Amino acid sequence: MNTSNPTLDLSIVLPVYNEEGSLPSLISELTDALQELGSSYEIVAVDDGSSDDSVAVLRRLQEQEPHLRIVQFRRNFGQTAAFTAGFDYARGEIIVTMDADGQNDPADIARLLEAMEEGDYDLVSGWRQHRKEPFLTRKLPSMIANWLIASASDVHLHDRGCSLKALRRDLVKQMHLYGELHRFIPEVASLIGVRVAEVPVSDRPRKAGKSKYGALSRTPRVILDLLTVSFLLSFSNRPMQLFGTA
Repeated sequence: MNTSNPTLDLSIVLPVYNEEGSLPSLISELTDALQELGSSYEIVAVDDGSSDDSVAVLRRLQEQEPHLRIVQFRRNFGQTAAFTAGFDYARGEIIVTMDADGQNDPADIARLLEAMEEGDYDLVSGWRQHRKEPFLTRKLPSMIANWLIASASDVHLHDRGCSLKALRRDLVKQMHLYGELHRFIPEVASLIGVRVAEVPVSDRPRKAGKSKYGALSRTPRVILDLLTVSFLLSFSNRPMQLFGTA
């Protein structure tokens, strides 16, 4: 976590991977939504080794939006690594994560922050009630993951795959993510013992490009991390069973 610069109210952490077509409208929407909140903010865009013109587009947008900061990877490391790098650079007291494909609505950030303050939560996660995604490659794997994690977790969420989340800075400092664990941030947070909530948010159709981070090629690693998280949750709830104590 970056502590060398003054803190801000909000940091938006945005992993970017081949999203040149989505970035202009997203950054514009983000700027409007954040200015309407009246809080000090920054947008931390982490380019995860894009092979398109995402970085060039970000640099052009940075000329218009001075609150935009760019972190660039030399190659593709994955979404968890991009989130982690964004957390390291973020200066906000509250950190908001979201996708760069435009399917998360920046206007919903206000709903997350309102719920966080009203309920004194440490993490508020979005719930996409009407998902506009393919069933077989996106919805079904998410449903299976939700069911498996719910069986071992005390965190009751409808949508564990939504990237739109708000986290307090102190929580982010304590989390150590690797592999594909960004998908299970609420569960990792629950191991620390924090208060987690969920609010309905929009799920918009993608306007440009196609999904990259949701590719089936990552499925084996996701399954491995899912099993790891499930074990940790079960062990945290019943620690002495590992040693044969009832």
